[in-house]
Parts: sequence; structure tokens; C-alpha cells
Amino acid sequence: MKTRTFNKTKLATSLSLVLGMSTFLPAHAAEETNDENIEVISVTGIRGSLIKSMDVKRSSNGVVDSISAEDIGKFPDTNLAESLQRISGVSIDRVNGEGSKVTVRGFGPDFNLVTLNGRQMPVTTGSRSFDFANIASESISGVEVFKTALAENPTGGIGSTINILTHKPLSSPGLKATFGAKAMDDKSTREGGMTPELSGLYSNTFADDKFGISISASFQERESGNAQAQVGTGWRSFPGTVDNDWGAGTAEWGGVPQDGQVNRPGEGDIYSVPQTTIYRFEEQQRQRTNGQLVLQYRPVDSITTTLDYTYMRNDVDTQYNDVSAWFTFAPSENVWTDGPISSPLIYSETYASAQDLSMATGDYGVRNESGSLGFNIEWQANEDLTLTFDAHSSVAENKPNSIYGSSNTLSTAGFVRTSAATDFSGDLPVLAVGGGNAITPADMVVTGSVFGNARNKSEIDQYQLDGEYVFEDAGSIDFGLALTTVNNHSQSVNVQRNDWGGVGSPGDLDDAWFPADTIHDKFSANGGDFSDGTGTYDILNTMFVWDFDAVRDYAAANYASSVMGDCGNGFCPSTDYASDVDRFTEEESQAVYVQYNYDSEIGDMPYDVHVGLRYEKTDVTSTSAVAGYNGTSWVGDTEIALVASGDRVFETQKGDYDYLLPNINFNIEVVEDVMLRAAFSETIGRPDYTSIQGGTVRSTLANQSNGGGSAGNPSLLPLESKNYDFSAEWYYAPSSYVSVGYFYKDTENFISNTNVVTTYDGMYNPATGDLYQAAVQATGSSDAGIVRQYIFDNFADNAAVDVANGTIAGSAANNDELLEFFIDTPSNSSRSSVIDGWEFAVQHFFGETGFGVIANYTIVNSDDQYDNFLLEDQPALIGLSDTANAVLVYENYGFQARVAYNWRDEFLNSRGQDTGANPQYTEAYSQIDLSVSYDIEQVEGLTVFFEGLNITEEYTRVHGRADEQVLNLTETGARYSVGARYTF
Repeated sequence: MKTRTFNKTKLATSLSLVLGMSTFLPAHAAEETNDENIEVISVTGIRGSLIKSMDVKRSSNGVVDSISAEDIGKFPDTNLAESLQRISGVSIDRVNGEGSKVTVRGFGPDFNLVTLNGRQMPVTTGSRSFDFANIASESISGVEVFKTALAENPTGGIGSTINILTHKPLSSPGLKATFGAKAMDDKSTREGGMTPELSGLYSNTFADDKFGISISASFQERESGNAQAQVGTGWRSFPGTVDNDWGAGTAEWGGVPQDGQVNRPGEGDIYSVPQTTIYRFEEQQRQRTNGQLVLQYRPVDSITTTLDYTYMRNDVDTQYNDVSAWFTFAPSENVWTDGPISSPLIYSETYASAQDLSMATGDYGVRNESGSLGFNIEWQANEDLTLTFDAHSSVAENKPNSIYGSSNTLSTAGFVRTSAATDFSGDLPVLAVGGGNAITPADMVVTGSVFGNARNKSEIDQYQLDGEYVFEDAGSIDFGLALTTVNNHSQSVNVQRNDWGGVGSPGDLDDAWFPADTIHDKFSANGGDFSDGTGTYDILNTMFVWDFDAVRDYAAANYASSVMGDCGNGFCPSTDYASDVDRFTEEESQAVYVQYNYDSEIGDMPYDVHVGLRYEKTDVTSTSAVAGYNGTSWVGDTEIALVASGDRVFETQKGDYDYLLPNINFNIEVVEDVMLRAAFSETIGRPDYTSIQGGTVRSTLANQSNGGGSAGNPSLLPLESKNYDFSAEWYYAPSSYVSVGYFYKDTENFISNTNVVTTYDGMYNPATGDLYQAAVQATGSSDAGIVRQYIFDNFADNAAVDVANGTIAGSAANNDELLEFFIDTPSNSSRSSVIDGWEFAVQHFFGETGFGVIANYTIVNSDDQYDNFLLEDQPALIGLSDTANAVLVYENYGFQARVAYNWRDEFLNSRGQDTGANPQYTEAYSQIDLSVSYDIEQVEGLTVFFEGLNITEEYTRVHGRADEQVLNLTETGARYSVGARYTF
């Protein structure tokens, strides 16, 4: 049995997440792009790859950046998102240390359209953002980032349209193959050991290059982990005049008293309080499998047909243990920062009756799986006309991959907590618990649990007809139409036992599951001292790590619940998805476009101009079924559970919109090797799929003040943007350039969420009526534990009171008020906002020395910054931040090396917490990666390499309205790998 303890040093246990990032791997050769005007250069090595990307940028019809594979089946980074962040204006989000989603020019993942060979791909997260963690890079030949709009590109990318290009055999005739193997040592895991990565690509052409086949596959295992410090649920924020004096009418649940405070916020201030402090230790296993088959046939020179199938699967299994102290908002004594935005440096509560010290665990798994079947035929009808038809049917599904569901938590607790306090003065929240360090396994009992199953399926059927007609000496015209249908079906069901007060008796659990030899080490970022506190507390240094299966089996055998899952006892998930949330959304879009292209000269200055118009029409239909409720039950000191009726509520809602979107791109070479560009376009960014789902889902647990929930809005309009771009590029050497660009985006229809306050018939709040008021008057206390105990002792004969099960039902007979629900609902804002910024980039190689440097810096500004002083939701842009990258490159004598530095400034990552309209900020983060490789002279085509990712072991931190309001601080570790690749 293992026991989790905490060390003294912040670096070892500050619980910060290391965000890993892959670095460029050396390679060679070239691949085509989808623009016939782009020159194709066959070169080798790192330098050759950079030249190719530079040539795409220089020859493009607008502002385009790209990254290119350096060899067939070999990409600079093992993760495409981590490669994309090297491009100016591009920043990434990471999940468990690995690149996941991209933000471009301040617009978050939902507003950057990702296509695969020009095809829209399905996603299953409820957002529109493609998760790059699901796709390996072995079959990728390049990625294009279109920062200005062209009529031929599909809509949805206000920040950019990102097109992933895969290998096609007829574009690179002959036999080509590559095979690679890598062993990774991830320092974040406590399990230790190396994990494998295998990849390969085979490509060949036959029958005088009329027929081609390409097969690629990859497999990766990764064992990783992290340690986190969290303020779970989030922070609750109030005006400074709010306190806990219910008699005076100035109280809200979570409000702090006027007395017992140091530097208490007052009128003109706002303040925030934490809901719970959690330390969480997580292990994760991932298996990613990718494959692609491409068949091409060119019976005559004028016709090329392509049939391809792409498969992606990503299995992720997670286990965790945590320890937490839930603040009950009993009268608290605190030390505050200065206003007007006040935060507790010390937040502390003392309890009249012992509260729980919770220790929970989880063991669950999910599978992300997708397949895309596509067909393309290109016909050169004559010298002037080219027609292309493309069709694909793609399916993606996220589903449970464990007998215990797609998420779960099984909690135990010892009711020993006489007080609790957290020190928020440093980066790490330091938790102290009165009586916590004296806890023993004999104190523990099983409490509540949640076993959840969720599955999401997305299907896309898309048909596109594109044409190009070249006029004699008068430019050309591009035209086309597209029909796209996107179906999203999301279902979820929870088996939730609300026995948070505990079942059984202390001592029932086997000591073998709770080792008695716990090591008591101090855990603190500040020397283990609450010297500024108002009481005496013990720094928490103990938690038990126990076997999930053993405790679950024991609990299932002894504490079977009437809340049943498939196993019939409440300690497993349900696959009866139709019994709970069931939502289906269909989005049908029709588009037609035309674009005129013309090139000529002004004096000795060649120029080209592209004028386009795209019409888009979209219809949305959403049908949902959600669980109904007909009552409430006060099941714990601070928990009011909703009682399910067993009924389903069905709703269907519709929405539609259409847009006419113009664009113009103008490029001119004013002097040799100096390009100036100007562009204007109107673009839209569609709402995420979750926001346009119909139906209202209420949280199954409320607090003494209110319940929560969410509702979608299929009538939402897209974000609209008028875009202006100007750039200058100087290509002063074959592999060197410098560029500067300015962009200006005037946007409207931002989506913001508002809490719609509503009540429901039959849903009463038992913490408001006659029984509650009598208890408060008799005891002189509003402490929930004291109030509930008084009701049990004195109103046992009341029909609403169930002493045996420790519950109090909401009841009209007791004059309970209707429970208020804050329903989080998205809507379009009438406000407009301007986002503008500058992009600077340089790429320079120092002659034949082999040394080169790549650097870029992006500045992004918005006139709609989030105002932390306001307590309502605001249409501020998520993901807006400055970014910078610097890469030092060396390549000579078969030796290649790169050292890469990536930095992203602080940004708003969410406008809400579980507590409502409270912001979340991801703090500034930087990372250093390196890669080294060597071509073995004795074996042609064999390369060995070494990689180090996040070698300085940086961590991430997220905070709320102020730096002191930490929400998450996560740490993993560096990743190192060695491998070899053979190409022929």
C-alpha cells in the first residue's frame, strides 16, 4: 500500500504542472501544398524545411505561414500543436504537459477552423476546437495557417484557418519509406520506466506512376502524472457590504462577518472567498493509434482520383487520489489584501462541531476515436478550366473506456476537522486543518460517490465542388459550392450517492487500505508557519492513498444504494443514457463562392490582387431530453440534493442565419525581394456546439442559497469580424527573411453568459422555512451543522424530517421558499470590440557556419478587457495574450541541434467558474526544449536522436480576480526521449 505525503520544498511538492512541448526533429525532403501558385523546392535538412516554409509564405495569395515536414512521414515535432506555436501569432493550450489546442492572434481555439486537406473535421468536446493530441505527425506533410481570408476557404476561422496536409503518393513518385522508434522517460509519473513510440510510412507508385499507394501508422504509449493544488469549485465574490448577518438582510451564503477580520473589505470594495482547498495526485496512461491509407489513380494526365481513409484513436486512463477541506462558510476570521479587489491572505474557519476531512479517489477511462473516408477527383477539362469534386464522411466519438465509467469519484472522510485555514500569500495555497494530522485509518468512513458516463458523437458529411477558369491575359476566376451537415449527439448519465455525511461507522474499513505508517512531513511553501493567522492550526501533512477497487467492492457489498447503476448497488456507472441528458443538434450549411484573381505590374513592380465573395446560410435544429425533478432533500450541512422524478423533459429549438462575406487581398513586390501586402475581409466564427444545444440541465446538488444549471441557445449568432491586414516582408537571403505585420479586427456578436434566476414548482429550499427559522432562533446560530441537529432533535415527527437517513425534505407545508436556480445561459452581446496587434518575425542563417536563429514576437491588444471589479459576465475575449518564440538551430556534418524557447503572457482562459461569473487567468508561462540528432554515416538513411522537453520543469498556475485567488497550480516534470529513424 502507498501513502502520499508532502515534502518541504516548493519545487518538489508545490503541485505545479509542467507543460511539455515537443521540439523539432531533423529531417529532409519536400511535399506539395494545395496552392498551384506555390513553388515546390526539394531540399534537405532543417534548413531545407525552413526554406520551404518561407517560400510558402512568400508565394501565397494572402498572409500565410506554414511549417513543413523535412522528410516523407517525418515532422519537426511529435505534436502538431507544439510545432504551430513556433509561428508568429500562434499560441497553444496544453493538457497534461502536451500541446492540445491553438489560439491565433488572440482568438481562442473555437475561432480557429482546423481542416484536414481542406475538409472540416468532427470534434466531440462540445467546442469547435480540434484537439491536436489525437493526431500523430508521421503522415503529415505540412500545415498552412491562413491569417487572411480567401473566398475558397470555409468559414469559421476568425483568427485563422489551419489546413493540415497529408502525404499523397503521386505527388512524390517512387518508393519512399521511413520507420522510427522512440523510448520516452516522463519524469512526471511516479510509476517510472520508459514507454514506446513506433511509426512508419510506406509510399510507392506503379504503372508508370499512374497508380500510387501510401500507408502510414503510428503507435504511442505514454505514462504521465501530475500533482495539483486547487481551490475546487472556485471563488465566490461579493460586494464589500455583504456579510453573514441574515437578520440584518446583508447576508449571502459565503459572506464573511464584520468582526474577527484584519483589513476587512468594505463599501466600495469587492471580496472573494474560497470554496474548498484540494491537493490532488494523478496518474495517466495514454495509448494513441493513428493510421492512414491513400490510394491514387491517374488514368490520363487530366484526371487524378484519390481515395483516402484516416483513423485516429486516443485511449486515456486516469487514476487519482486527493485530500480536501470544504469550507462551510461558518463564521470566519481572515486577513485581507487591500481593496478595491480584496482577497484573503489567510482564510480560516473554526467549527462548533467536527467537520469532514475528505480523501477521495477515482479510476476511469475515455476513448477518443474518429474515422474519415474521403474521395476526390480533379479534372483538367481543358487548358483553361479545372474542376474538383471532393466528398467525405467523417465520424468522431468520445466514449467511456472503463467499467467504472468516463469519470468518477469515490470519497471517504474522517470527521475530525475542528478548524480549517488556507494561506494564500504565496503561489502555493497551504492548507492547515485542526485535528487533521492526528487522523488515523480508524477515523475513516465511506461518504458520497459519483460514477458518470458520457458519450459524444459527431458526424460530418461534406460535399464540395470547386473550379478554376483561366482567362487569356485577364487573370482567373475561382468558383464553387459546398454542402455541409454536422450532427452532434451528446449523452450523459450520473449515478450519484449523496451520502456526504458518511455511511457505516469509523473503524469499519480495513486498515490495510489505509496504511498506518504515514510519514508526517511538513508541507508548506512558507516554512510551515501561519504566523499571520488568528488561531493555531496544524499544517496538513497527511493523506491516505488507498486501493480504489478494494474500497469500492467493500462499499458496494455493505452500503448498497437505491441509486442504481448497471451493477445494481450505486457504486458503478449506468449505460442507460436515455434516462438522463440526451441532446442532438444538427447544423446544415450551404455555401457558394466566387473569387477573381489578377496579376500584372505597376512599373517594375509585379503585383497580384484577389477579390472574392462567399455566401453562407446555416440552419440549426436542437432537440434535447433532460432529467426532471420533483423535490429537494437537505442531505448534508451545505448540500441540498434534487430528487429525480424519473420523467424526461423534451425540447426542440431552432435557429438560422446567413451572411455575405467579401474579401480582397493585394500583394506587391515593391523592390526585388520586398513584399507588401494589404487585405480586407469579413469573417464569422460560429458558436460552440455546447452553446447551441437546447435544454436546461440542473445540477443535482444545490447549496443553502441556490442551485445551479445551464441551458443552451440554438438561436445564437456567430461572432462577426471585419478584418484589416498589412504586412511587409524582406527576403534578403535564400534562407533568411524579416517581416512585420499589423492586423485590426472589428468584432461584434460576442457571446457572454448570464445567470437567469428562476424557480421550479415543487422545488423548495428546506434551509429557509419554519423549521430552519425555529432552529436559528433557538440556538442563536446559523451554522448548518447546528441547525440540522436541532431540527433532528426537535422535529423528528415532522413529515419532512428523516432522522434515520439524515435528510430534511423541502416542503410547502413548512413554509419553505422555492429554491432559486441560477441557470447559466449564453446570449449575443450588443457590444463590439476591436482587437489589433503586431507580428514581428525573423529567420536568419549565418552563412555556411550551420548556425541559424528563428524568432518572432506578437503583441495583441483589445479594447474589451475583463474588468475584475464587476460581478457580472462580460464579453471579454478568451485567450488574448502576447507571445514570443526563439529557436537556435545548428546543422552541419550530419549533426543537427535545436534549442527552442516559447513564452506566452498571462491570458483570460474562462469568464466563469463553477461559482458563476468569476474569471480564470492562466499566468505567464515559458518553456525550453531541445533536440539533438546525428546521421550515421555508416548506414545511409539512419538517424539517431535525443529530445528533452520542458527541461527546466516549469509549472502552471491559474488564478481568479486577483493573483492571490489561486484556482490551480499543477506540476509534472521534464520528458526525455531517445530514438532512431531509418529512411529509404
